[in-house]
Amino acid sequence: MPADPLTLIVGDEELLAERAVGEVVAAARADDPETEVVDLTPGGLEPGRLAELTSPSLFGGGKVLVLRSAQDLGKDLIAEVVAYAKRPADDIALVAVHAGGAKGKALVDGLAKAGARRVTCSKITKAGERVAFVRAEVRRSGGAISEDAARGLIEAVGNDLRELASACSQLVSDTGGKVDDEAVARYYRGRAEVSGFTVADKAVEGRLAEALEQLRWALATGTPPVLIVSALAQGVRGLAKVGGAPRGVRGAGLAKELGMPPWKIERVQRQLRGWTADGVAQALSVVAEADAQVKGGAADPAYALEKAVAQITAARGTR
Repeated sequence: MPADPLTLIVGDEELLAERAVGEVVAAARADDPETEVVDLTPGGLEPGRLAELTSPSLFGGGKVLVLRSAQDLGKDLIAEVVAYAKRPADDIALVAVHAGGAKGKALVDGLAKAGARRVTCSKITKAGERVAFVRAEVRRSGGAISEDAARGLIEAVGNDLRELASACSQLVSDTGGKVDDEAVARYYRGRAEVSGFTVADKAVEGRLAEALEQLRWALATGTPPVLIVSALAQGVRGLAKVGGAPRGVRGAGLAKELGMPPWKIERVQRQLRGWTADGVAQALSVVAEADAQVKGGAADPAYALEKAVAQITAARGTR
């Protein structure tokens, strides 16, 4: 597909904005490999410069004009850009990158009225949106990742989209495309939070062999036993909290009642399958004892943790 003659990129998420610019350039160069790309900033765009760049050339050839920080353009330059947008040149793609907000709104309105294709690149602030971003990134690289593994990767890497995008690409390359909880833990083993919670998830789901494997790996890579027992405690308390929630309360009401995000409630609800109230009570007793042991009550904290994991998985299904 040829590049759109007018593209308006609005938002302050740099990675997404850069990608949007890159897509326009790629489309233009797919049509004409010799397309010239010209970066423009408000400080270097004097009056008349746009007219000069968009006038017909004796040598022909297409151009992509990328107008950075368009919100900082002065009134006269905005008028010049909007006037051009009403009659754009056939062989030129104009891309205006605007950070969003009220500043320079006349440019946004003018380009929109002229029919510019709008691309929104706002900051991703919600947990669910970050999970969706990670899953899309893995697909973009040719792989697949579960929702839980995506959350684990975010917990390990953080919220910066550039770092997450890099991690997704690397994981797909290293795993052959199937990215699961184990792969996230294996490649980000320096992150104590991930390994501890991975052990806890396997334990409360009744997957003893996998829980013990992750426990031994976590201890071997230096995760403090106290962090692991803390993760086990949080996992079991989550079962008790969600399992004891008032009947008939769902969605946002349940999230408010429990003080937990909806995605976490859904995850714990899945983990609750196979658990009884007696089993959860027994597991709570186990983690309390394990906590005392790893904080000085046991000669061998590793053995105490293995015993706790085995007892928690055994408690699942207790009548």
